[in-house]
Amino acid sequence: MPAVTRTSVSDAPSADVRSRRTLLLYLCGAFGGLLSGYDMGIVAGAQLFLTRDLGLSAWMQGAFVSSLMIGAIAGCFAAGPATDRWGRRPVMLCTAVVFGAGALGMAVATGPWSLIAFRVITGVAVGLSSSVIPSYLSELAPTAIRGRVSTLNQMMIAVGIFVSYLISYLLSDAGAWRWMLGLALVPAAVLFAGMWTQPETPRWLVAHGREDEARTVLLRLHTEEEADAELADIRAAAHGGHERRGRLRELFADRRVRRGLCIAVAMAVIQQIIGSNTIVFYAPTILKAAGFGDSAALLNSVGLGVLSIVTTFVTGRLVDRVGRKPLLLTGLVLMVVSMSTLCAVFSLGLLHQTLGQVAAVASLAVFKVAYSLSWAPLLWVMLPELFPLRVRSVGVSVGSGTNWAANFAVSLVFPVLLTAGAGIAFALFAGICVLAFAFTAVFVRETAGRSLETLERAAA
Repeated sequence: MPAVTRTSVSDAPSADVRSRRTLLLYLCGAFGGLLSGYDMGIVAGAQLFLTRDLGLSAWMQGAFVSSLMIGAIAGCFAAGPATDRWGRRPVMLCTAVVFGAGALGMAVATGPWSLIAFRVITGVAVGLSSSVIPSYLSELAPTAIRGRVSTLNQMMIAVGIFVSYLISYLLSDAGAWRWMLGLALVPAAVLFAGMWTQPETPRWLVAHGREDEARTVLLRLHTEEEADAELADIRAAAHGGHERRGRLRELFADRRVRRGLCIAVAMAVIQQIIGSNTIVFYAPTILKAAGFGDSAALLNSVGLGVLSIVTTFVTGRLVDRVGRKPLLLTGLVLMVVSMSTLCAVFSLGLLHQTLGQVAAVASLAVFKVAYSLSWAPLLWVMLPELFPLRVRSVGVSVGSGTNWAANFAVSLVFPVLLTAGAGIAFALFAGICVLAFAFTAVFVRETAGRSLETLERAAA
C-alpha cells in the first residue's frame, strides 16, 4: 500500500463501509485455515482407497498421513523470519501458491513416494498458514472481539475438514482419491485472490516505520479517534521493544518471554497429544471398525464436521465473554469422558452390538464438541497473546512448529497403536487429558479483555 497523508474525518469511511470491509478482511485473513482443514480432513477419506490401491502397510499409511507434518514443521520455522522481514500478507500469498502446487502434484503422483513428497510440499504451506494467520488476525482485531475474530481460523479449519469429508463421501463410490486431493487447488486460488486485496497489519507496519500506512489500515477498522488512540498504543509498544525484528535467541534471553514460550510450547503439545487429530484423520477408520461401510463411515464423518463448525461458532460467541481458561478446562473434562467411553467400548468388545456402536459414535461427537469448544480454536487465539510484538512472529512460529511436531508423532504412531489395541490408545489419551487439566489450572493465565499492548506491559 502506498504511503498516505493524515486522513480527515470527512474522508473516513462510514460505519457500514467499515463493517463490510472488516468482515471481508477477517474472512480473507482466516481463509488459509480452510486449506489446512481440507488437507488434514481429505486424507481421512482418501486413505481408505489409497491403502487398497497402493497396498500400504500400517507404517506406510502412517508415513503418508504424517508426511504433511514434516513440511509443516519446516514451514513454521521459515514463517517467523519471513513474516518479520516481508510481512504477514506476502507470506500468506506465498502460502496459496505453494499449497496449490502441492495439491496438483498429489493429484498426478505416479506412486506412493511421489505422493508423499508432494504432501510434504503441501505441508510447508500448511505450516506457513498456521504460523501467520493467528498473528494476522490477532493484530488486526479490536480488543473487545479479538478472541471471536481469532476463532475464525479454527472455524475455517473446521469448514475445510467438513468440505473434505463431504467431497470424500461424494467421490467414495468411484474411489476417486486423486480428485479428492487435487480439488485443494480451488481454495488455494480463492486464498490468493482474497489476500491480494487485503492490507498488512498495522502493528507490523509500525514496527517497520510505516506509520502512515498503519493509520490507513486502522481507519478501515475504527473511527478516526479510535484509530489514533490505537496507533499511539502500538507505537509505544513497538518503540519499547527497541529492535524492529525479533530473533530466536530473544525467546530465551528474557525470563518473562521464556515463561510465555514454555506455556506456548506446552499448550501446542497438549493440543495434539489429547487425541485431537487422531479423530480427524481416523474417524472413518474408527467408524468402519464400529460396523459402518466406507460410504457410511464418511457420511458420519460429515456429520461430525458439521458439529465441529457449529461448536466453533459457539466458541466465538463465548471466548471474549467467558474467557479462555474456563473453556479450556471445560473441554478437557468432556474429552476425558469421551475418550474413557471409547476405551471401554473397544476394550469390552462392544462394537458388534448396537449399544456399543451408538456409544462409539456418541463419544466421537462429544469429543468433537469438547475439542471445538476449547483447545482447537483457543491455542491459535492465545499464541499471539503470549508474546510481545518484537518476538511475536518467531514465538508463534515456534509454538506452531511444536504443534506440528507433536502432530507428526501422534499420527505416525496411532495406526500402530490401533493394531495393538484401540482401548489402550484411548485410555492413554484420557490420562493425558487429566494431566493437561492440572497444567492449565495452574499455569495458564487469562488473556481475555486485554489489548496485546496491555498484555505485553503486564509481562514486563
